[in-house]
Amino acid sequence: MMEPAAAASAGGFPHPAMHDADFEAERRDMIERQLRRRGLHDKKVLDAMFAVPRHEFVLPEYVGAAYDDRPLPIGPAETIPQPYIVAAMSAAAQIEPGDCALEVGTGSGYQAAILAYLGARVYTIERNPELAGQARERLARLGYTAVEVIHGDGSNGYAAAAPYQAILVTAAAPAVPPPLLEQLDEGGRLVIPVGDRYHQFLQLIFKHGGRTAARLLDPVQFVPLVGQQAWPEQT
Repeated sequence: MMEPAAAASAGGFPHPAMHDADFEAERRDMIERQLRRRGLHDKKVLDAMFAVPRHEFVLPEYVGAAYDDRPLPIGPAETIPQPYIVAAMSAAAQIEPGDCALEVGTGSGYQAAILAYLGARVYTIERNPELAGQARERLARLGYTAVEVIHGDGSNGYAAAAPYQAILVTAAAPAVPPPLLEQLDEGGRLVIPVGDRYHQFLQLIFKHGGRTAARLLDPVQFVPLVGQQAWPEQT
């Protein structure tokens, strides 16, 4: 059986103590039924998914469903993705301790917490100022000091901290935003859902020699990425 991971990553980044036994049975069930049975066996990612308290990142009325195999609402037209998608994106990003990672679409801050637990220095950008503020407070309260929350248009990336060894986009774009490719480091990995507003494929994009190559992963359904380089805001 999986045991809780240590409170600090191999890269030395500070993380909150994960000795909290709340929802321990639900966490183990999530790992076995939702992740391992679907072919996810990356031990570092499984440890992170077990250790990071997902119930701290959902609305109070959904705490009892925090480890269910489904996305949950966190605000108007915003969701926290189902655990499998978070784990699959994290595994595809191949995070190594010390990596600089950009997350586009902070939401509740859960994906950023997973990346930080894996040892990345995380910059996460959110267009909704209320969600950005809530995520900033939540991550600070839980001890994720290796995460910086920025309010802004994530479709333009965040050039101030580039280049990034990993970029994860947690909303669907009609095409890969050019600024994200520009800010991706040589040898970097970009994980992004691409498609129309209702059906997308998760893509893993590698950058080598200044060129990119893409691999299709899972069919997914994310909320739209709204911004200058993505979907216009609907009125």
